[in-house]
Amino acid sequence: MQRFAAGDFPAALYVEGPSEALKAELLAALRHGWAAACPEAPQARVLRAAEDGVAEILAAYRGGSLFSPRELTVVLDVEDLGRSEKRVAALAGGLAAPAGGSMLALVESAADAPRKTLEPLRAAAAARVVLLPPDRRTLLAWGARRLANDDVRAEAGVLEAAADACEGDALAFFNELAKLATWSSGGPLGLAEAERLLRPTIGAELPDYLAAVAMGDTGLAEQRLGRMLLAGLGEGSILFALSNLVGGALGGWSRFREASDALRRRRGSAALFDALDAVYRAEAAWKGGRADVTAVLEQATREVSGTV
Repeated sequence: MQRFAAGDFPAALYVEGPSEALKAELLAALRHGWAAACPEAPQARVLRAAEDGVAEILAAYRGGSLFSPRELTVVLDVEDLGRSEKRVAALAGGLAAPAGGSMLALVESAADAPRKTLEPLRAAAAARVVLLPPDRRTLLAWGARRLANDDVRAEAGVLEAAADACEGDALAFFNELAKLATWSSGGPLGLAEAERLLRPTIGAELPDYLAAVAMGDTGLAEQRLGRMLLAGLGEGSILFALSNLVGGALGGWSRFREASDALRRRRGSAALFDALDAVYRAEAAWKGGRADVTAVLEQATREVSGTV
């Protein structure tokens, strides 16, 4: 990130690891640095490996125009290329060819274990970053950098208060910092003001809950389920969201597409149909008053997560 701020960009960067929150922060820093260093082409071009082939990726990487000889291209979900060794080899070989001053960032989604089929891409990239879930000290360091990039001055203890309120959850932590930056209005952000603005229950929102379900982290999902219920979110809304999550993983419309895609990658079609049936049974039990609603939701959460 110091290299990005200084205008020093590797020709090809491979980003991986289980912390999606830190990946988002890294890419934000990359885009910020690129926009400052390359005003003639400040916007990154974003591709998805499942939708854009190797030829399109390499064309974007090496296809600078007379008006913009340097381009930043970010490729998400690069693991989709791993289904074909030929495609991986072709892209890895293409990275060896000169690309002028352009840069290609390959971003691999989180996985339970390293994807060995992608090793040629990791080796071909000029730089590689593995982002692990941050401990408290690391999270605070990332937070300090975020506030500095947003030109926000904060009193001592503000970052610590945000980390405490978020219980160390990196995604929630950065979301809260974004809110604090908005409320700072250009002046110093005081500790008392920050504590007033920090929401009391981190993770009490549907996206947080569904992300935990999609990743199979049942303990975290049940914790967030409890927080949503305490925050007053209706049982019907939660059941609909679970149904939509699974339906989206089966190919239907999804309100939270990334979570549905993550669930699809982790579980097969047969398991997804069983999960959808479990949600329907939970809804019938809830509407029929045949079971405690909290128990019903916890059971549905476990079945969709795949831990039953």
